[in-house]
Amino acid sequence: MAGKVYIEFPARIVLIGFGSIGQGVMPLILRHIGIDPSRISIITADDRGRSEAEQYGIKFIREALTRENFRRILDANVGRGDFVLNVSVDVSSIALVKYCWERGAMYLDTCIEPWAGGYTSPTMTPAQRTNYALREAALALRSGQVRAPTAVITHGANPGLVSHFVKQALVNIAGDLGIEAAPKSRTEWAKLARQLGVTTIHIAERDTQVSSRPKKVNEFVNTWSVDGFVGEGCQPAELGWGTHERNFPRDGKRHESGCGAAIYLMQPGAATRVRTWTPKAGHIMSFLITHGESISIADYLTVTESMQPVYRPTVHYAYHPSDAAVLSVWELQGRNWQIQDETRIMMDDIVSGMDELGVLIAGHKKNAYWYGSQLTVEEARKLAPYNQATSLQVTVSCLAGMVWAMENPNSGLMEPDDLDYKRLLEICTPYLGTLHGEYTDWTPLSDRERVLPEDIDKSDPWQFKNVRVF
Repeated sequence: MAGKVYIEFPARIVLIGFGSIGQGVMPLILRHIGIDPSRISIITADDRGRSEAEQYGIKFIREALTRENFRRILDANVGRGDFVLNVSVDVSSIALVKYCWERGAMYLDTCIEPWAGGYTSPTMTPAQRTNYALREAALALRSGQVRAPTAVITHGANPGLVSHFVKQALVNIAGDLGIEAAPKSRTEWAKLARQLGVTTIHIAERDTQVSSRPKKVNEFVNTWSVDGFVGEGCQPAELGWGTHERNFPRDGKRHESGCGAAIYLMQPGAATRVRTWTPKAGHIMSFLITHGESISIADYLTVTESMQPVYRPTVHYAYHPSDAAVLSVWELQGRNWQIQDETRIMMDDIVSGMDELGVLIAGHKKNAYWYGSQLTVEEARKLAPYNQATSLQVTVSCLAGMVWAMENPNSGLMEPDDLDYKRLLEICTPYLGTLHGEYTDWTPLSDRERVLPEDIDKSDPWQFKNVRVF
């Protein structure tokens, strides 16, 4: 595995941002994409990772990209046939996709980012601050650009890798139910989910990594970008809204335009808790953080008749981060969402733990099925330098998306759900620890009302009303 090159790439690669994900993906790029390090450039806002870049002989440019200067800085480094990998924050994904198409370059990012302040600007309405709005703006770029250079958006671990987990899980469930399934098109995938009776999909993640350094007061500690987590945690909670739902949330809002596949809540995702389940952790309380896959998967699996959706599952992220990050979120909320004065990303100080990241597919005849990656920090460190369990699930997905784009260089704007899940999982699997699938009889009603009566909908355990913790 370590010496296998997936593809030779004769042009240049530009990385925008070089935090934990940028540093972690670099050795994977050099291991699996045939490119001389002298043809790689890093453009980033600070000195993090400079020594690592110099070790590989990679050009390091310290300059923050802004709305005013990004063209000037990129012009000398991006041209026809090149590849731009954007793993930054506060740099507009939409502006970069447009720019790459003008220059004839390919592109990949891990989430749709706005320019600085786009998540929290007081002049924007809550609807404008959603990932739904960002996604609609990105998809609008497709008009007239069918054969443009490939631009893969939102292809990290989640969003990204989990969309491929969903497809593999649906095929696994179908096989276990004796249903022949080999869907190829978007329509066929949606019909399969409907045929199986899937009503709910949780992107269910539990991070148990522990640092040797306890979290301090006035410090935000995380296993990936602090700025990224705080930014999305302060956005409104969002979820794909299923056609089976009977109880519309009191604080729920629908969008006035676009695909209509999702709703948002009038509270931050980091203040919204939901119930979910993973094989190792069992029943857990999680944060309903907004993520692009909550919208794209729900949209992708929608069955429409006479211009109206007749089937769609409810889809949302259910995230229990590391215990240090949970404490950081509670402190952040107590500070009225003003980020702490100190921040830290856990890396070499991690002493144990794993990231259990997968999808819980529920509502079918076998109740619920979790499928995903169980990756320990020890395994991650053996597999790739400058990584831990959380970062490696992201960085290998970046690598896989880049390889797919290079193999399909003129596909225009693509979401993870549009890609060949088998090819992507083929590349990612060697880096994901244990890929595990498990059925469970757990539902959001399991062992409820032990302490006090609750307002629950017992007619359907997978109603969002039963999942959300008020």
